[in-house]
Amino acid sequence: MKRKAFGLVSALALAAALGVSACSTTTGGASMTPPAIAPAPGPQAVDSHTYGRPEIARVVDVALDLTANFQAKTLSGTATLDLLTAPNAGEVILDIRNLDIQSVNDAAGQPLRFDIGADDAIKGQPLTVHFPAAEGDGRRKIIVRYSTRPDAAALQWLTPAQTAGGQKPYLFSQGQAILTRTWVPTQDSPGIRQTYSARITAPADLTVVMSADHLTPEGEAAPNGQKTWRFRMNNPIPPYLIALGVGELAFAPFDNRTGVWTEPSRLAAAQWELEPTAAMVTAAEKLYGPYRWGRYDLLVLPPSFPFGGMENPKLTFATPTIIAGDRSLVSLVAHELAHSWSGNLVTNATWNDFWLNEGFTSYFENRIMESVYGHDLAVQEQVLAWDGLQDELKSLPADDTKLHLNLTGRDPDDGMNTIAYDKGAAFLRTIEGIAGREKFDAWMRGYFDRNAYRPMTTAMFLDDIRAHLVKGDARLETALKLDEWVYQPGLPSNAVAPVSHAFEPVDVAAVAFFQNKGPASAIPWSGWNTQQRQRFLSWRPQGLAANADWLTDAQLGDLQSTLNLANEGNSELIFAWLQIALAHRYQPSVVTAEKFLTSQGRRKFVLPLFQTLWNEGDWGRAQARRIYAEARPLYHPVTAGSVDALVGRP
Repeated sequence: MKRKAFGLVSALALAAALGVSACSTTTGGASMTPPAIAPAPGPQAVDSHTYGRPEIARVVDVALDLTANFQAKTLSGTATLDLLTAPNAGEVILDIRNLDIQSVNDAAGQPLRFDIGADDAIKGQPLTVHFPAAEGDGRRKIIVRYSTRPDAAALQWLTPAQTAGGQKPYLFSQGQAILTRTWVPTQDSPGIRQTYSARITAPADLTVVMSADHLTPEGEAAPNGQKTWRFRMNNPIPPYLIALGVGELAFAPFDNRTGVWTEPSRLAAAQWELEPTAAMVTAAEKLYGPYRWGRYDLLVLPPSFPFGGMENPKLTFATPTIIAGDRSLVSLVAHELAHSWSGNLVTNATWNDFWLNEGFTSYFENRIMESVYGHDLAVQEQVLAWDGLQDELKSLPADDTKLHLNLTGRDPDDGMNTIAYDKGAAFLRTIEGIAGREKFDAWMRGYFDRNAYRPMTTAMFLDDIRAHLVKGDARLETALKLDEWVYQPGLPSNAVAPVSHAFEPVDVAAVAFFQNKGPASAIPWSGWNTQQRQRFLSWRPQGLAANADWLTDAQLGDLQSTLNLANEGNSELIFAWLQIALAHRYQPSVVTAEKFLTSQGRRKFVLPLFQTLWNEGDWGRAQARRIYAEARPLYHPVTAGSVDALVGRP
């Protein structure tokens, strides 16, 4: 159903009419304090993945009071929602999925009538709460009493055996893209920013952390051997960033505003590996302005976490697969940190505009890496991303290679591929190259300041860059090809492939081994960094037919033994090696694959490896089914759902 904008164009106009602050005061152009209420999405930002009607009634604050029951695998309690409503509004529509709603009351405790609509496989259900229409300041409060279910897609309940310590259970959430509705009844749209607070009760021997300020760092005693932990997030955020972790946790600082949480047995390794975080925050601020979120900490999760990282404000959730022992994979930290500006501060209004989060962040990540580790390493990472982008462009339907997507009727996860990340970053590098870095950086910093705490669409981005960078320069407009980049498939003619001279000797060695059948002992592996090793293992003959064998078992054995790949500790290199070995049905690699696939659940690694096995006919499919039957109970629902669609549920 097409939604009509209310009244004076948008709910933002409504907020202004009601005298509600919609933006912060500014100092030197930078928004240093959050708005009292975040601006509403405008009429051009209709989100097809929410049932919410924010132009009628909009959630502006969520207050959670929940108890974690590890035996039942449920969170239960209340969500108190502050609403901003249009005059005479008589209802608010929320998003839920598999929530058990017990009651809804108003602020005085009086019950309110509510309806739960039909279930949609992607969107879940609408929860419509009815209340008497009333004149006034447009503010009202409702209290939803509810419980999650054990299969809530955002939550993973881990047994003690699934943790590093092996003694205590663990719980963590993953809300992006539209999974917050499986544990919080709210308007689950990135364009409907909300502040939040939480009171979480859990077993006293566990620690609770959230993407918010910790008001009770040690917890407060509660009945029945429990503790209660309180949190507050004063900056309005998209609801997918409401995040929770509960487990046996310890903390180590990097400096006075950064540090890491993880299980005690993993703390020393995580602290050493991620120590560059503090320098990255400083570098990011020098590039694009002040860090507005107070602390920047990381939570290194158990291995089942489905993503590399999740940019939950104040507390990035990270996979343990980045703990390589040599700090070679810390670009992930740079990426999640960059989201504190692009994604968390300025957010895609709908999932059609996902590239505004990830393209900006991938570009910004690379600039942080350049500042901390130098130009050469940054270009190497650009080249690796560019090569991956070329593969993605060949494999996707043309419409899915556009930056601005149409995901109506589709799961927003369909847009979470390297197009958003790497085509988006290439677009911004193209603008930088044509306009010049100095002008581009001035625009980028201004973009974050002008649009802080706001939902952003592709059209709004184009308006901003034309107003503040192009400034009517017809030659610059023509050279940039802005509309072609965002609205057309593939890459425009002004796209320039990055070149790293550090990869030239790698390519020579790859040809010598893979194509000319030389010995693995001639590969100068020990003198290469991780990026050069990734480049070597990603080499493929030009024009290679699908499923073609181009290496012998003898070559694969030579490679595995000489480079000690069966015992490699770097997850990116294990993954790259297994992609080659499994595609050649190299039986000795199956042991390594089984160990890798049953010891971590990062979807970036898991799904492609199962796909590679699946492509290898009866041999590979038998291996895939056997390994998946063992591995699936360890995976988060995000990863398991993706592999289920390929292999089938055991």
